[in-house]
Amino acid sequence: MKAIRIEQPNRVVVADLPVPQPGRGEVLIRVMASGICGTDIHILRGEYLGEYPVIPGHELSGVVEQVGADVARCEVGDRVAVEPNIACDACYNCLHNRQNFCLNWEAIGVTRPGGMAQYVVAPEKAVFAIGELPFECGAFVEPLSCVLHGVERAGVQMADRVAILGAGPIGLLLLQVARLRGAARVTVVEKQPARAELAEACGADRALSALDDLEPDCYDVVIDATGALPVMARAIDFARRGGTVLLFGVPPAGASMELEGFKIFQKGLTILSSFTSLRNSYQAVALLQSGQVDVLGLISHQLPLSDFERGVELIEKGRDDVKKVLILPQT
Repeated sequence: MKAIRIEQPNRVVVADLPVPQPGRGEVLIRVMASGICGTDIHILRGEYLGEYPVIPGHELSGVVEQVGADVARCEVGDRVAVEPNIACDACYNCLHNRQNFCLNWEAIGVTRPGGMAQYVVAPEKAVFAIGELPFECGAFVEPLSCVLHGVERAGVQMADRVAILGAGPIGLLLLQVARLRGAARVTVVEKQPARAELAEACGADRALSALDDLEPDCYDVVIDATGALPVMARAIDFARRGGTVLLFGVPPAGASMELEGFKIFQKGLTILSSFTSLRNSYQAVALLQSGQVDVLGLISHQLPLSDFERGVELIEKGRDDVKKVLILPQT
């Protein structure tokens, strides 16, 4: 099979590798779509704690090609998506229903071979049937499950006023899920005109181009979807007294952020972060199948496996017309 393999930071090859074989309790998947995520870029650029070489790709969908011994829930020919975070289900955190903080955590595309390949092996417990959902949509099951967990943590309620900082693919998923939770008004801040326009098409009441245009001390929930430290630091300015700030975007590792302690105290804010997902994959599949979360409009590029580095460059350049970039390994 063909696979993208990151040999070391900033060095990518298209490798010819044997098709992996599923072990006991595992499933072999023919990968049909795999999304490029910020984590893949961190791995490529050397901001990665695991070992090289590695096959990236943790947002993926495909078809079950083969099943290992003792697999009961999946059958050959099933159309599936994958939850890449694999918990041991036996450590202290897992047994306290904190599987996303598993002490023996593994992840497809991070510590295990991932979906930037024509085939990938996954444990059966990490595989979810998507029925007739297009594979391009199935590749959003993982990011949507993370968004669902984040919005649950933020506690968005009926009639809330919500501000979302950033309208990349994740910000647009956060917008749609906040609407489903009952938010009365959602304001998005996005400097790129095409993304701001798409945010309004996805249900935003307003799309502002600058943080300075956003009302201070106004919103029940403020969500950062940028991971940019200066933006994250300002999020507390826009939450109402007693409000909630969710820091969802992934900031650079090792970097510090200054927050005004007295302002947090005076406003009685709840400040949260959100890490991966927690048993949200079935919810994500159901919402995509129902059409209540629309992701096809978030896809800007679909590229062959050999164009992985081009896809990364498109994202890193931050062009206005670049949203979600998918890799189609069978193309």
